Amino acid sequence: MDKSKQKIAKVKRGMALVMALALAGCASDLAPSKSTANDAPAGAGLNIPPGSNEDFIVNVGRRVFFTENSAALDDTAKTTLDNQAAWLSTYPAYKVKVEGFADEKGSTQFNMQLGAKRAEAVVFYLVSKGIPAARLKAKSFGNASDRKVKACDDISCWSQNRRAVTVLVTDVET
Repeated sequence: MDKSKQKIAKVKRGMALVMALALAGCASDLAPSKSTANDAPAGAGLNIPPGSNEDFIVNVGRRVFFTENSAALDDTAKTTLDNQAAWLSTYPAYKVKVEGFADEKGSTQFNMQLGAKRAEAVVFYLVSKGIPAARLKAKSFGNASDRKVKACDDISCWSQNRRAVTVLVTDVET
């Protein structure tokens, strides 16, 4: 009887361990954050070379999002930009082009200006975190239809296009 109780206890411990591991795998935040939505390619996290463009996109995040008609950085954006600054400090050979975008609302001129303000806000923040301005360039694409994350006439799509994207380049004039 003692041996059977020991076997049962052993099975229970094994099952508890399996359940704990299964639950731990489910405990992650599956919803993408505003700053990294759609940045990770399929198979992310497997054999990504440190210091590569893929490393930057997958492990740091290259997008930050904005509220309507605003270039103000929220806490989520600042967290992503803090991670970008740390990564860029570790890999100083990279230069960066920050691309600013706007949603479909507003005139072309207004959206170009807003996209520029958003890109500049990111550049200024990265400079404030110690990244040399000579490594950074801001560029606006406004609401360019060929560069939208999602094109539709619904408000649910517009928020995805209110963004700045940090792009690693070899030549900052690109």
